[in-house]
Amino acid sequence: MTDIVVIGAGMAGLVCAQQLSQAGYSVLVLDKSRGLGGRLATRRLHGTWADHGACYLKPKGELFRHFVEILRSRHILEVWTEEVYELTAEAPLSEPKNRSPRYVAPAGMSAIAKSLAPGLEILLNQRVIAITPTPEKSWRLTLESGNEELTAKAIVVAIPAPQAVMLLEPLGESGLDKAFLDNLRSVEFYPSISAIAGYPPTSHPLPQWKALTFVDDADLAWIGLDSSKRPNPQQPHFVVQSSADFAQRHLEIQDLQPVAELMLQRAAESLSLPWLNTPEWMQVHRWRYAFPSRPWHEAFLSAGTPLPLVCCGDWCGGNLAEGAMLSGLAAANEINHQLHHLTLDDVNFLNIFARSFHQSLD
Repeated sequence: MTDIVVIGAGMAGLVCAQQLSQAGYSVLVLDKSRGLGGRLATRRLHGTWADHGACYLKPKGELFRHFVEILRSRHILEVWTEEVYELTAEAPLSEPKNRSPRYVAPAGMSAIAKSLAPGLEILLNQRVIAITPTPEKSWRLTLESGNEELTAKAIVVAIPAPQAVMLLEPLGESGLDKAFLDNLRSVEFYPSISAIAGYPPTSHPLPQWKALTFVDDADLAWIGLDSSKRPNPQQPHFVVQSSADFAQRHLEIQDLQPVAELMLQRAAESLSLPWLNTPEWMQVHRWRYAFPSRPWHEAFLSAGTPLPLVCCGDWCGGNLAEGAMLSGLAAANEINHQLHHLTLDDVNFLNIFARSFHQSLD
């Protein structure tokens, strides 16, 4: 039996798992995907990387700044730009008023998640399809693969709330509190569609900006010159993210290629860059749960069951990667409180992370 199973290998799940593992618990991380990171997502394609999920990190709190500095010292993160331009209907292109560093990983944003993985037991391509309590006062987890069943003293569910609802609703028949499920159902997300497009090396003119936000645009939300994040890029490539309304209108379309073409056409028109409409290659990804539109107001959501079960993620108390990290730490503290009351410290977590990271590089 494992002490704690963490479902979800995004930022919140990995931070939570590291904190609990450092305290001395046995921890197993499960994720249905092939790779780590969740929305810290990177694709390897055409000899380069492209970030089709989180675009950059912009730390606000001291703890997350410390985390970013650790990754900078290990050359995983670097400053990409201090300027994100805006495009509005009234102003063709406005320079940013508030400059602050945006950090990216030259090897892709998923490298941030990989930095949190050393020392953890992680099983990928493993979807949990059922959770049930056992007479022995533990949780039983059934995997879609059907190869085995796992047992744990406690569970952390670190996935988007709507996915957590689908997984945990059947537990309502086993005594899961209705108020907990109602709170989980109250969390809502905006969808998004990301298009990745590559262009010939001779494409010009290249824009003066690296990142640009579309303000009150019906179709587009953001565009970034993603190739500018990479060392020695061989050709320019962009990542374009749709507005939530646009994504909602097209989310259920099976073939998203024409949708991505429409996004590039709109970008080409809005930015007066006609060549954006004719990429050499293109990929597209749908995000059903891109950004919390109605988050939970606290840093975690506990089921309040005799067997510990806690939910966390960027939808708890905020959004983006920083919110996910703080939620993962809060969930770890709550699980520890319900189990053995071992010593946990958020700052010490980063200090141990920095030391273990250093040792893994030696």
